[in-house]
Amino acid sequence: MPMSVLLQAARQMELSPDAIARLRSEMTPQSAVRDLLDAGLTTDALKLLARLLPKRYVVAWLCQCAREQRLDGEGMAGASLAEKWVRDPSENNRRAAFDFATAGGYGSLGAWIAASAGWAGGSLAPAAQATPVPPADHLTARAAVAAINLLAALVSDAFEVRRIAFIGHAMGLLDVERVGA
Repeated sequence: MPMSVLLQAARQMELSPDAIARLRSEMTPQSAVRDLLDAGLTTDALKLLARLLPKRYVVAWLCQCAREQRLDGEGMAGASLAEKWVRDPSENNRRAAFDFATAGGYGSLGAWIAASAGWAGGSLAPAAQATPVPPADHLTARAAVAAINLLAALVSDAFEVRRIAFIGHAMGLLDVERVGA
C-alpha cells in the first residue's frame, strides 16, 4: 500500500504522533492496524481502520456491532436507518439517516450510527438548498469511531476489551483492493 494512503488516513483521523511514527510503506492495512493494536494504541487503530475501509463497509460493520447490543429505541432507530442505507445506498436512504442524526443533535448512539450513513455521500445542506455541500471523505469514519466508542461504553468495565473485539470484527474487511473506496 502506498505510504501516502496510510499517512493521509492517519492525518485525516488525527492519529497520535506515536501511531504515525509506527506506519511504514510496506504495511498492509491489516498489518498497520494490527501493529497499532499490538502497541496498545487502540484508539489510533480504531481510527485508522474506520478510515481505510470503504464507507459502505464501515457502516455495515457498525451495524453488525450494534446488532449484538441491547440498544434503546433511539439506538435501534439510528441503526435501522443506517442498515437500510447499507442495503440500498440511495440518496433517499442516506438523507433519512442524515436527517435523523441532525434532528438528534448527534447526542446519542443512534444519532452517531445514523450519521455514519448520512455522511457517506450526498450533501450536508438542507434538502431544499440547490448548492450541494458534500461531506469530507473522512466523516463516515469519524461517526463510526464515535459510535464504536459509545457501543463499547455500554459495558463500562469492559470498554477497552469491547473496542478491541469490535475492531476484530472488521479486520477481515481490510484488503488492498478495497481500501478507501
